[in-house]
Amino acid sequence: MSAIAGFVGMSHSPFATLLPPESADAPGGRFLNHASRVCDAVARLEPDAVVVIGPDHFHGAFYDLMPPFTIGVEKAVGFGDYGSTPGDLPVASDLAWQLHDAISDDGFDLALSYSLTVDHGIVQSYEMTTGGFDVPVVPIVVNTAAPPLPSPARCVALGEAIGRAIGSATAAGRVLVVASGGLSHWLPSNDPRDPAVDDAKRDTLIHGRADVVAFSAAREPRVRAMAGNADARVNADWDRWFLDRLSAGDLDPVVALGHDGIEEAAGSGGQEIRTWLAGMAAVREPLRWTGYEPVPEWITGMAAATTFPVP
Repeated sequence: MSAIAGFVGMSHSPFATLLPPESADAPGGRFLNHASRVCDAVARLEPDAVVVIGPDHFHGAFYDLMPPFTIGVEKAVGFGDYGSTPGDLPVASDLAWQLHDAISDDGFDLALSYSLTVDHGIVQSYEMTTGGFDVPVVPIVVNTAAPPLPSPARCVALGEAIGRAIGSATAAGRVLVVASGGLSHWLPSNDPRDPAVDDAKRDTLIHGRADVVAFSAAREPRVRAMAGNADARVNADWDRWFLDRLSAGDLDPVVALGHDGIEEAAGSGGQEIRTWLAGMAAVREPLRWTGYEPVPEWITGMAAATTFPVP
């Protein structure tokens, strides 16, 4: 039988690769040190497989078809956006199918993909946590960027189903659960209903799959232009409150915020904490170690956290 080896929550940001710190004291340096320590601790855990719960940023999913949750069961390919590592990920296909079937039997309908495109929202945290692409992975994509989003409560329910499914699986031994996302950050709207979204962007949000490479190439310079602003909005107080709730093992106050409460406190990008809620619900243990750095130059509150000790 499989068993859960622990939980890792890991923030991601395009600027971890586009604007890496020049020294340990530069913006992002403390976070990367935290991530490196987590990677060393994970190596000592020696997981047989990793389930990575993360978002997509309009590289694999568009509004022509936008599922709330998707599991990759055979092939997963890193898009390579923002300098993240491109190419094939080693999918733990047998485990993925067992999780899919058990979660479905548990009353949860996951979309599935035999050929899943994943972007930095999956790849960056997977690579930072495991140190490369050697540990077999089951990618689970949660829609956190394309309103309407699954509710925080629904994401907790998904996590509980994932935890039960891992416990009943036979395809792997020790399974590490990794959540990739957040924390607080404010991003331009991706909602086609929003009048602030111009016609050209609206068209690509819906039809971008037809030429995703061109769409991504056109968008990256706009994202790059957001980097390096020391006055970018990050709500460090809320980020620490969120991490404190998870350290207490109490998801209810976070779930009670709902979509609007999260948006107000942590921004549209803060909706990515749904991945953390799902991962924590799967493992059902409080955080035992956290490392945090607000990095406005990366437009994000950056955290790494675990349910196991990190030296």
